[in-house]
Amino acid sequence: MKNLAKNFLIFFLVFVVIIYAFSFFTNKGQQPETVGIQAMIDQINQGQVSSVTINGDTLNIKLANGKEEAVQKESGETFSNLVKNFGVDTSKLQKVDVQVKENSGLDLLMSTILPFLIPFLLISVFIYFMMRSVQGANNRALTFGQSQAREFGQEKGEVVTFKDVAGAKEAKEELKEVVEFLRHPKKFQELGARIPRGVLLLGSPGTGKTLLARAVAGEAQVPFFHMSGSEFVEMFVGVGASRVRDLFKRAKKSAPCIIFIDEIDAVGRKRGAGLGGSHDEREQTLNQILVEMDGFDPNTNVIVMAATNRPDVLDPALLRPGRFDRRVILDEPDLADREAILKVHARKKPLAKDVSLRRVAERTPGFSGADLANLLNEAAILTARRNKKIIEMSELFEAIEKVMLGPERRSRVLTDEEKKITAYHEAGHALVAHNLPHTDPVQKISIIARGQAGGYTLKLPLEDRHMHTKTEYLEEIAVLVAGYVTEKETFGDVTTGATSDLRRATRLARKLVTDFGMSENLGPRTFGEKEEMIFLGREIHEQRDYSEKVAEQIDQEISSFINNAVKKAREIVEKQKAKMEEVVAALMQKETLEKEEFEEIVGKKIGKNDGPGIEIAGV
Repeated sequence: MKNLAKNFLIFFLVFVVIIYAFSFFTNKGQQPETVGIQAMIDQINQGQVSSVTINGDTLNIKLANGKEEAVQKESGETFSNLVKNFGVDTSKLQKVDVQVKENSGLDLLMSTILPFLIPFLLISVFIYFMMRSVQGANNRALTFGQSQAREFGQEKGEVVTFKDVAGAKEAKEELKEVVEFLRHPKKFQELGARIPRGVLLLGSPGTGKTLLARAVAGEAQVPFFHMSGSEFVEMFVGVGASRVRDLFKRAKKSAPCIIFIDEIDAVGRKRGAGLGGSHDEREQTLNQILVEMDGFDPNTNVIVMAATNRPDVLDPALLRPGRFDRRVILDEPDLADREAILKVHARKKPLAKDVSLRRVAERTPGFSGADLANLLNEAAILTARRNKKIIEMSELFEAIEKVMLGPERRSRVLTDEEKKITAYHEAGHALVAHNLPHTDPVQKISIIARGQAGGYTLKLPLEDRHMHTKTEYLEEIAVLVAGYVTEKETFGDVTTGATSDLRRATRLARKLVTDFGMSENLGPRTFGEKEEMIFLGREIHEQRDYSEKVAEQIDQEISSFINNAVKKAREIVEKQKAKMEEVVAALMQKETLEKEEFEEIVGKKIGKNDGPGIEIAGV
């Protein structure tokens, strides 16, 4: 339809141009006044006509006063017969200069041939455009089964190397073998070594799987064919398999090269699920991928790389030796890696001299590479909105909170009473966290709404940790319920602002019992067979392997953990009432307290500052 509309528009424009040209040639100059035959006869008898020019069926008359007129006579009627029939005085006619003008070639074209030629040309042009549209549709139909892969080579687009990929040291070391094989395959073949045909990159979203695959191609200086798993599958049967065949055919012609299939779980899911039948289009596409990887010549320098964050759903045939038998895991970046990633993304951004990317990295535990890139981009946008020329630490810190929580919502106006409740709630979180030895130090307290939170207390660990103790988790539960406890102790009632905190506290207490085996009464065992999405951390199914009686004991243990946390939080809140009032007064005045301002009121934190990770407690 789009091409048809385009062709119709072109046809219409050509038609307008031809009509304009035709009118231009047929309407040259100012047209003389047209009069009747009788008026011409009267003017001749009165001696007013000086000359008559006969041009076909038109008589162009020029009067003695210089005025020009035109008379249309009958077709086939001569001028002499016309004046004779009207009885014109012969003596008067002899004074008139009569001339006969022959038509020129252009006039003949415009008056005789062109009226027949224009419709023929217009119809021919219209038929041409229609035929071209049909031919284009036929060509697209013939190429429907061809691969839609995008090729990146040394001459196409920006070349990415390992220098552009910060962190992921182990992953890059693992992939250097692939680079070496693509550069010097004979060195391996002479020793009888066979490089893995398939490399599967596993990791959370945003950890740089696609970037790392492009870096391998850039290091090896070979073409890079990129295609998403969803691009293979179409509603027509056999198209996906045809595209797979065409992709591998193109790759073999360009060898040595790399084929990269992003989100391979879209097409590589386990077969035999009973959905769609045995000839499902997705399964046919998967079968063709398996056949093509098996059909590689051992000496063909084509490496197939794929990425997914759902390895648990992949078909076992994809993961067996000879196919994707090399698996590279990309973890979330640690502190040093986050700093290196920030340096890479900050190359083209003007930073102030006092900007410390190390401090930014310390404030962003759990951030992926994509999160860090987004952080610097948000900081640059914020700097531009403030009409600054360089990015400062204030913009970077605000960008961190925006990425974690969302933008500030100053339009969300709280009443004085709600603002006071929020201040006490956040002060309770901060004071309990400050007075427990195994929790993270408080970095910021705010009662300004941001994202879904009406206020928040930001706690960040001093170092990255991968293992945590029961004590750390119990103290974290106490911090989560501290807002609820403070509201109840101060106002004698509670609000809905503690809903999110209580939900997280309950979830953490349940994990202590059912996942971590940290219950004294139930012993060191787990409860429930859980199926989780690897790297996404979502539980999609749980099968009970315990009785109803044990379920009741689990509930009792969860309640016990939370009640003990409430008791501990209450003790700190009652003991620190004076400090609490000072923190609340400062929050009501400034709305936001940084770490230094908070510690001026409550003093330095003393204890083991290495809790379970980044935490945000808020209303």
